[in-house]
Amino acid sequence: MELWFSERQSTGVRLQIKVDRSLYTTQSKYQRIDILQTQEFGKILVLDGTLMLTEKDEFIYHEMMVHVPMAVHPHVRKVLLIGAGDGGALSRLLLYPEIEHIDVVEIDKEVIEACRTYLPNLAQSFDDSRVHVEIADGLRFVRQKLDLYDLILVDSTHPFGPGEGLFTREFYGNCYNALKEDGILVNQHESPFYPQDAKEVRNIYKKTRPIFPINLLYQAHIPTYPSGHWLFGFFSKRYHPLEDQDEAGWKEKNIPTRYYNPSLHRGAFALPTYVLDLLHNEELEMEIDDDEDED
Repeated sequence: MELWFSERQSTGVRLQIKVDRSLYTTQSKYQRIDILQTQEFGKILVLDGTLMLTEKDEFIYHEMMVHVPMAVHPHVRKVLLIGAGDGGALSRLLLYPEIEHIDVVEIDKEVIEACRTYLPNLAQSFDDSRVHVEIADGLRFVRQKLDLYDLILVDSTHPFGPGEGLFTREFYGNCYNALKEDGILVNQHESPFYPQDAKEVRNIYKKTRPIFPINLLYQAHIPTYPSGHWLFGFFSKRYHPLEDQDEAGWKEKNIPTRYYNPSLHRGAFALPTYVLDLLHNEELEMEIDDDEDED
């Protein structure tokens, strides 16, 4: 009998991946955690039935989350990483020796423990002396911080379950306060393609637009994420992701990558027309959930 992992990505679309065997499964306080061995994508991490990463394509997501802001901000020393219990984004941050301190805030310690065992190539990053892990709610953690971080990365799950609070106006405002005067915030911004996901993209954009003077989205192609078309948010107090991109300086660092490069950096901000329409067509304002606006 064949075993398949199946994830509903929209009302009429499912992603299916053939599974060799289940490596790990548990029900934590917050969610069900599964790690599966697959033929095509290697090990995959699944939370509450939703695919979080695969060994085969995780590099795309994590490189684009980390290297884009690192190629723009000239002096990142202190970083806050919210979520990211798999260690993927953390492993890319640690490629930069100038980073002195990284606070990792993950609500579910069992995610970190599972990834330490079954995804050690990523999760060994937690052992670096620059890394300080807090098992806490990211929304509550950031409330207490002021003028502290050069860079905040929000590597969250989708806008429901344990990650729901990381998509509120309060959270984005607190992140603004936690950043230094020239700080940058990057978050995963969902997919613009399927209707329900597109509504979340617009909700996030609408909430962050009044807070940050520089608010732009960029994109990547991630095969296993819904539609394969994924967005990231670039929110900054000072630095523009294109005007302040330091291509020469980033190249001098000799950071190994498989997806990111300086040309791709520039192209990632050239969004398709349907995404621009989604963000800026005022006729779509009525589609924003009223209760979301009250967060």
